[in-house]
Amino acid sequence: MEKELSILLTDDTTIAELNQKYLGRAGPTNVIAFPMQEGPYAEISPDLLGDVVISTETTRRQAQEAGLPVLDVLERLLVHGILHLVGHDHEKSPEDGYRMEQREQQVIRALRDKEDHLNQGRSREVQ
Repeated sequence: MEKELSILLTDDTTIAELNQKYLGRAGPTNVIAFPMQEGPYAEISPDLLGDVVISTETTRRQAQEAGLPVLDVLERLLVHGILHLVGHDHEKSPEDGYRMEQREQQVIRALRDKEDHLNQGRSREVQ
């Protein structure tokens, strides 16, 4: 089953506006997900999961604070947003938060394992 999603990389000002308008929360955040599989319009485009919006400014700040590469933090935020699109919600309860965090780590490990596998294939091709 194939699904589509859109990804918007933006700045703190834009994500703060979206955060206020759609979630009623002041200020910027790192990622917001807008699921399209829920609500009255879900039937219009059943293959569209929704939108993931990520602030690159907040991503850079969080990476610097954590001493991590920006792309690692960006990867985590993208996975986090996609998990929201498919129904995970860490804000429902501590248990849901734990389950979502575990799934996030599982997906990131799978992506990195796939990347390692692809890189091994490329290094064999070069030899």
